[in-house]
Amino acid sequence: MPCDPAEVGTLFLFEKLSPEQLGRLCAEGRTERFEAGPVYTEGDPATCFYVMIEGTVVLYRRVGGDDVEVSRTSQRGVYAGAMQAYLGDRVPQVYTNSMRVTVPTRFFVLPARSFSDVMREWFPMAAHLLEGLFFGSKNTQRAVGQRERLLALGSLSAGLTHELNNPAAAAVRATATLRERVAKMRHKLAVISQGAYSPEVLAALIEIQERTAERVAKAPVLSPLEASDREDELTDWLDDHGIPEGWRIAPTFVQAGLDVDWLEQVAAAVAADILPSAVGWLNYTVETELLMDEIDDSTSRISHLVDAAKQYAQLDRAPYRVVDVHELLDSTLLMLSGKIGPRIEVVKDYDRTLPAVPAYPAELNQVWTNLVDNAVFAVNSAGGEGTLTVRTAREGDRLLVEFGDTGPGIPADVRGRIFDPFFTTKPVGEGTGLGLDISWRIVVDKHHGSLQVESAPGDTRFRVLLPLTAPDTTTGAGADADTDTGAGTGTGTGTGTGTEDIPDTASDTAEEPV
Repeated sequence: MPCDPAEVGTLFLFEKLSPEQLGRLCAEGRTERFEAGPVYTEGDPATCFYVMIEGTVVLYRRVGGDDVEVSRTSQRGVYAGAMQAYLGDRVPQVYTNSMRVTVPTRFFVLPARSFSDVMREWFPMAAHLLEGLFFGSKNTQRAVGQRERLLALGSLSAGLTHELNNPAAAAVRATATLRERVAKMRHKLAVISQGAYSPEVLAALIEIQERTAERVAKAPVLSPLEASDREDELTDWLDDHGIPEGWRIAPTFVQAGLDVDWLEQVAAAVAADILPSAVGWLNYTVETELLMDEIDDSTSRISHLVDAAKQYAQLDRAPYRVVDVHELLDSTLLMLSGKIGPRIEVVKDYDRTLPAVPAYPAELNQVWTNLVDNAVFAVNSAGGEGTLTVRTAREGDRLLVEFGDTGPGIPADVRGRIFDPFFTTKPVGEGTGLGLDISWRIVVDKHHGSLQVESAPGDTRFRVLLPLTAPDTTTGAGADADTDTGAGTGTGTGTGTGTEDIPDTASDTAEEPV
């Protein structure tokens, strides 16, 4: 269609241009009318810059195998397309969204090359400023993202070190005590061997020792009141039979599951004059068994923590595989247990019947970490005591992982921005605004799921929905995991933020025509 410089000059984008400049635009561009249907498709080479003269446009983004509408407008003068053509070959020049028109619509269409030329010739300073803003924001986000990962790693390392220190210290302490008890046993054995004990008596002592070790392994768990009552009974029995320091021996025997009946069996097996030595000998046996149990428990906890760390980091695992999300959740909660602290109650409401899902487990752990960290911060900001609920369920053909907290909630006026990069409600120095941004990209772009939030005072829930089956590989699922669908194309909108480091979220105004 003929291009009228006067009509082009009425569009707000060009209203300050001179007649000569408007004439050049019409000479190199054109006016084009589109019937209802597609104008351009995401991923195609970005060849033109479009400014709407009249009609209605709708922008879509490809998420998995679906086109998601991100903007719809009839405002005259809105623009989209090859808006960042002036950046040249420094960024891939492809459309980062799809544009359709719902009614017959007229555009002023300028080839990308002409748009680049007029930007550099007419507005050289603006072009330099926009370049600086574009690449500067990319570098800033990359640096801040790296810093955020380092801070997260430091926090996890501190928590893991704290959790490992307790069982390690217990094992060291138990080993030192065990060495002391074994030395005393050797001494007691020497005393017994020098005494006038018949082979029958020695055999009886050894037999009692073996039965005592077996009882230690099967010791029942007593309530504090039951343990106290049994300690009193044993202390009285030991005192009545002339056993010195019965009050010190009784708690050890109770912990080992021994009672008065067992002591009566010992007294019946040995003479009264050697009963104190026999009880002392058996006390060392009980203590060594208990100490070995403590060492076993401590080293098992260390092994469990190491396994959890490997599960969290997904060392020696395929990056994309079928996983049980409950294992990922448990490893993340264990890694963050030091940060969660004792004042926050963790409730696990798991549906164990859910099947394993295809996923990038290491990156899902990053999502869980970000959501748990936000929940802990919210609870702490509300006084430090509350509940963190982690729930799994099935919703149709998707798996739900929900993180709920009893914090103060997210204000309605900022709820729509929480997934935007660099937006944070935390105080300066405590948040970079990239945690939810990264989580969004991992869940939506890489796993073709969805990330939602519902919030009210005392009840905030982040809902992660993951497909139960792998998407069709023809749509790009499971391909290059590090490729962002919004790779810097220069085809964004008036805000100029369609960079490769910024997520393509439904709430990101970078895809709205201006």
